Amino acid sequence: MTKRLFIIILIIFSVGLNILLAGYSFWAGIELAKSSKSAHAQEANEKAVRFAKLFVNKFLMGQGTVGFEDRLALENAVRDIQDPEIFKAWQSFTTSPDDRQAQVAAGRLLNLLFGKPE
Repeated sequence: MTKRLFIIILIIFSVGLNILLAGYSFWAGIELAKSSKSAHAQEANEKAVRFAKLFVNKFLMGQGTVGFEDRLALENAVRDIQDPEIFKAWQSFTTSPDDRQAQVAAGRLLNLLFGKPE
């Protein structure tokens, strides 16, 4: 009888421990997903800041025409962000027919880069 009681208590303890560990595992999975999403957002923000710095240095503060190498670096940097809205704004800027439209497109692009909530 005592041995049987001991086995029952051991089984109940084991089941309870399994439930506790399953709950902890589920909670840890949720926290991991949150951390992964946060890390991805931070990486995207860092890429956007890198592109914005390059854009400001080459286009806004640059002297004269922007060379092919610089345009290629900017194009690669904006593609690296992997945001269709920012890429569309970049294309709008690069295909602007005159200075006024390019200025407006540059403003929209910078607003997207710095105002995008992540």
